[in-house]
Parts: sequence; structure tokens; C-alpha cells
Amino acid sequence: MSRIIRDNHKKLLQGETHLHSYGRVGQLTICLVSPSRYQTGMSSLGFQTVYALLAGSPGIRCERGFLPDREELEEYRRSGTPLLSLETSTPLADFDIIAFSTSFEPDYLNIPLILNLARIPCYSSMRSDSDPLIIAGGAAFFINPEPVADFFDAICIGEGEDIVPALVATLLSPVDSGRTGLLHALTRIPGVYIPALYKPRYRDGVLIGYDAETGAPLPVVRVPVCLEQHEPSASQILTEHTEFGDMFLVEVSRGCPRGCRFCSSGFIYGAFRQQPFAHVTALIDEGLVHRNKVGLVGAAVSDYFDIGRLCRYIVDKGAKVSVSSLRIDRIDSEMLDALIVSGHKTISLAPEGGSQRMRDVIRKNLTEAQILDACDMLIARDILNLKLYFIIGLPGETDGDLDEMIRLIETIRERVIERGRANKRLGEITVSVNPFIPKPFTPFQWCGMEPLPSLERKVKLLESRLKRLSNVKLKVESLRESYLQALLSRGDRRLSALLIEMAMGANLKKGAKLSGVDTGWYVQRTIDADEFLPWSIIGTAEMPRLRREYERALAGDES
Repeated sequence: MSRIIRDNHKKLLQGETHLHSYGRVGQLTICLVSPSRYQTGMSSLGFQTVYALLAGSPGIRCERGFLPDREELEEYRRSGTPLLSLETSTPLADFDIIAFSTSFEPDYLNIPLILNLARIPCYSSMRSDSDPLIIAGGAAFFINPEPVADFFDAICIGEGEDIVPALVATLLSPVDSGRTGLLHALTRIPGVYIPALYKPRYRDGVLIGYDAETGAPLPVVRVPVCLEQHEPSASQILTEHTEFGDMFLVEVSRGCPRGCRFCSSGFIYGAFRQQPFAHVTALIDEGLVHRNKVGLVGAAVSDYFDIGRLCRYIVDKGAKVSVSSLRIDRIDSEMLDALIVSGHKTISLAPEGGSQRMRDVIRKNLTEAQILDACDMLIARDILNLKLYFIIGLPGETDGDLDEMIRLIETIRERVIERGRANKRLGEITVSVNPFIPKPFTPFQWCGMEPLPSLERKVKLLESRLKRLSNVKLKVESLRESYLQALLSRGDRRLSALLIEMAMGANLKKGAKLSGVDTGWYVQRTIDADEFLPWSIIGTAEMPRLRREYERALAGDES
């Protein structure tokens, strides 16, 4: 093994604090792999939760693997060393099972890259009984597993607390007929999808359905869990080498009760669920032994039923609290005071729609008065650095909507400046703009993404109008990366060849040409109401409900 790889592994392991000890002896070996680099992958509560479930299972020896950082990647390629696990530097190909934990669609790009580095055939159809079983799970697969379905033997469409124990029990049970028998046994677990048992059917280049083998459920229904029956997800391994290395993370809720029409969080997790206050505080007490800062995690943290009391509990313990962006109509004064005590100088708010019309279309349920009242509450507490999230390219958006966005930003800026003058301290407004990406299992899944030239024109418009405003900084998400994310969100199995080309070093344009993929067809077209959707193979959300919401949006119904 290369010294660079060995030294990097040694450095990471020495920097870790394991909050729980797990046995290393087991008859079945599993390498849990993040398609992100260590710094990002180990920050994922999903990854850490699945690791704890696997490593704590009798009969399982679980290690970890990650996408190599740039220096390591070049060393792997130069030396010809196969990809190795973190704990014992075992080649991934020597494990019985490789389990990918994937939260975001852009990580799909790294799956064939990791398999190539591990010297494992990318396509499941090309692997033999001597190869590891390749399985996957994570939020990305609740949305659309199809672009990478041909790479996996099994995909878990469900939440780990229930599906992992059932998976482990089946994997440890003796079955006849080797790999084939095991895969058929896995179909009996609710939420387990075996892609090889489903053959896509096309007509004139359009997917029209799947043929499922006998015993294979169609659709494969997502499996939710009752959070009260499980300990909240929380940090299992602490290390300074990650993005949130100074925090102990704990999940307070799962899903989102809002149902904004562009956002998958309100649909893919089912009902909004919250952890009992006592369960969360018990874990926080444990985490404060190791960290003096607690990060509260959830798609809708400020909707947690007792958020103010929870934040006060943390600061009363002499610790600091951190949350992601706040829901504008749920800014709790106790929570806000706790954030200020914790040293927060910047607070993020998400109006998302730039105009009232757009906020109504996406069912954000926010008025301009509520946005300004929230800003006034922050400014009154001398929080003068605000980050505002907006989406451009929403269905039906016009330049008039952008004009209204700019006027809103100007109004907020005036209030920040007025307070800053009184305190002789400048504040800054960061305007973070992201292009609309149509997501599966949302009411806008049938919409196309706005063409890049049109989005580029809108960005230039915002740049020209906002550059004259002092103390306002514009940040725009990469349009091309957003285009790629839309492609991965809406794609089907025919994208697998493109992903392999990109894993070999091709950019998107070249990879699309080599694989014969028309990316614009996937990304920009409006999908007909009666067209079969690639992600319909899984039952993550109710399609009739989504269609009704889509039609209400087009009709201007904000209810």
C-alpha cells in the first residue's frame, strides 16, 4: 500500500472520537461507503446512523470507505492500488458486501468511479458470485434511483432504523441458489428494490413501464419509521476533519410539514415526525461531554414543537447551539436569543419566491409583511448580517417577479443600514440565488428546467441591479452543476453509460456524446400528464395528490 494512502488513513483514524464501541468480529464483512470525501461523508447523520446499525449488529464486521481526496485519488491511479477501507486498509473487493450511503443525486457521479477504483465491475449484470454484493440506501434513492439502478444488486427505499435490521437478518440467513437466491430473498423485505428483476420498456425512445419478475413488488413502497421507537440519530464518531467537526449533531425531526411545491422534503419522507424532547436532551447531555456546540438537524428545524425550549436548554448548559436556515414564520424568540448567545452573527432566511405571486405559486405561504417582520426581529437584536435564499426560473416566472425580488432586497437593506448607522456598525446582506430544479415526487416534477441561456440572462439582470447596492453580495449556484443535478433527478437507466464515461474523465458534454444521451430532453421538457415516470417504479409519494397540486399551481391556487 502507498505511504500517502496509509498516512492519510492513519491521520483520520487518530483524529476520531468514537462515542460507542462496536465489535470488530463478524462472519459477514460489510464496507459502508460514502460516495463523498471523508470531510463530507462523515458529516452525514444518515451515514453515521447506518454505520451504528451495521457495526452494532451481531455477526457483522463493518468498516468504512470514502471517495479519495484529490491527492489520494492520483496516488491510487499512479500506484494501481485498489480502493481500500479506512479501518484495516482492506481492498473493497475483499468484503462480502459494499453498502453505499447516498444522500444527494450529484454523488451518483462518484459511484462508478468508486467501483472502478475498487476493481469491481460497474454493472451488476457483469458481476459474478466472487464479487461483493453491492447495495445502496439513502435519501437520494427515495427520489430517483434509476440513473444508477444498473450498478446495484439491491437498493433500500426506506429509512435505516427499520430496514437495516431486516436486511442484516436476511443476509445472515442461509439461502439456496447463491447470489440469485439471496436477491430473491431480499425482495421479501418491504422497501428493498432489486433492479435486475425489473426490465424497462420503451416506445419511440420514451419509457412506458417496467416488466417485473414474479414476486417482485411494483411499485417498491418506501418504508417509514416511527421515530419515537428509536433513539434519535446523532453523531457516532466525532472528528475535526469534517465540515461540522466542532459540533455534536442530533436530529430533532424528519420530513417537513409545509409541502412547498418545488421541494422534495415535504413529500419523500411521508408525515412530518418529531423526536420527543426528553429523547433529544438525553443525547445532547451525552454529546456535551465531547463538544461544546450542538447542531440541530432536520429539514424543518424551526418547526420542531419545542424549539425555543430546546435551544434554551442547550445554552443553559453553557453550550452553543446551531441550526440551518430558519422558517420565516417560525422564528421563536427563545431560539433567537439562544442563537445570539451562541455567537451567531449571520442568520439565514429563505423567502425562495422573489415575488408574492411566485411565493403563492410554490405554496410558500409567506407574505412580504411576514418576511419584513422577521428581518425586523433579527435587526432589532443587532443581527445585521442576513443571508437570503431565492430561487429563479420557477414555473411561470417573469422579469416582473425579479423586479419585485430586487425591491424586497432593497427594503431589507434599508432597514439593516438604518440600524447599522445607529449602532455605528455595518451589516451585510448575502443574496443566495439557486436555479429551480424539477424534482421527482414533487408537484413540479412534470415541469422542465428553464434553459441555461435564459437563466444566464436573469443572473446578469440581478448582477447589474444589485451591484449598485452597497453591503449586498450576490452568490449564484453554478447553473451547469444545477443542470447536471436536474439530469440526475429526472433520468432513467440509460444515464448509466453517461455516468461511466464521466467517471473515466469525460465532462458532461463529451460524456453525453459518447453515450448517445440527449441531456436537454431529460432536463428541459415538460412531461405529459399521462407519461410513465422513471421513478414511478418506487412508491415514495402519491402521484394523484402531486398532480392535483401541480394543476392548482398552474391555476394560481395557493391553498
